[in-house]
Amino acid sequence: MIEDLLINGLMGGVTALIEYVTAHVATCLIPAFFIAGAMNALLHKEAITRYLGEKTPRYIAYPVAVASGLLLAVCSCTILPLFAGIKKKGAGIGPAIAFLYTAPGTNILAVSLTWSVIGADFAIARIVLSIIFAVIIGLVISTLFPEKRPEATPDAPIACACGPGEEAATNQRNVVLFIATLVAVLFVGTWNVFMVNTLAGIPLRFVILPFLVLIVAIEAWKWFGPDEREMWLTETWDFMKKIFPLLFIGIFVAGILTALLPENILGTYLGENTLWANFIAVLFGTFMYFPTLVEVPMARMFLDLGMARGPLLAYVLADPVISLPSILVVRKFMGTKQTLVYVVLIVIFCTLAGFIYGSFVD
Repeated sequence: MIEDLLINGLMGGVTALIEYVTAHVATCLIPAFFIAGAMNALLHKEAITRYLGEKTPRYIAYPVAVASGLLLAVCSCTILPLFAGIKKKGAGIGPAIAFLYTAPGTNILAVSLTWSVIGADFAIARIVLSIIFAVIIGLVISTLFPEKRPEATPDAPIACACGPGEEAATNQRNVVLFIATLVAVLFVGTWNVFMVNTLAGIPLRFVILPFLVLIVAIEAWKWFGPDEREMWLTETWDFMKKIFPLLFIGIFVAGILTALLPENILGTYLGENTLWANFIAVLFGTFMYFPTLVEVPMARMFLDLGMARGPLLAYVLADPVISLPSILVVRKFMGTKQTLVYVVLIVIFCTLAGFIYGSFVD
């Protein structure tokens, strides 16, 4: 009996890992890692954080904070020191929280993987709701706990590693175009619309992808020097070696659990879209810790085991953003009261969001 359970569990883990690698890695994760590497290596973060100060108008600070979180594509283990860093440099508590919330839950890796594994509507709901929550929570906390605005000082020029003047502008334009080409590779690789066959019987995806990859190689060679290319590849590899092992372990474990857990266990307790079911899903996501992106294969497993899509979204919205380890770290920089409000708001918003979303799709 025990031997049969072990064999079934291991086979489930191996099957889940093989299916995931063949379906998602080459066309989804690999391009996303290259995008994340380019954003971290080539975009000037100092120029972004300059606009997050407490004295910066909200209509500027919050969009920049959200965009920074979306573009920087940092993992959940990296966001905490970055949050502390921008806070120390003078970012207001509201924009800093918007950045803290957005980056781990809605970066390019998380959204593209969610789109590929669970579905487009789910991924869109995740990114839209996360952005709305990030701004609202930041505004609420900055209103409840106002900070003393620093004395006005003359604005310093934005530093740029590529040099002054027209050369700097050209370099930044090239960076944006380069990242846009990488995003095009990701979209072509993941959107099913590109799987239609051409007249020659070859899927359109495999006609366009080599062309786009060639453009990426040409742009990298013409627009960036050896140091910039090396930095881009180093950042990309850093993402891969940190995330791939944990992701594969998570997928393997999820496959084992899928094979061993009773088929209707989640359907019994979280199979209906009720406020209570959404609340339980949020608490599970809040107090459990999974490495970045592992929440997506776990969510796929929960869905296959009968979890309703409303509680599933509530779980996905909460899990990457807060956990017991992150709560303890954030408390050091925000204080007990602000952290408590932060956690309570996330629990309330994610519960309601899952319930409302589930009312339309379940």
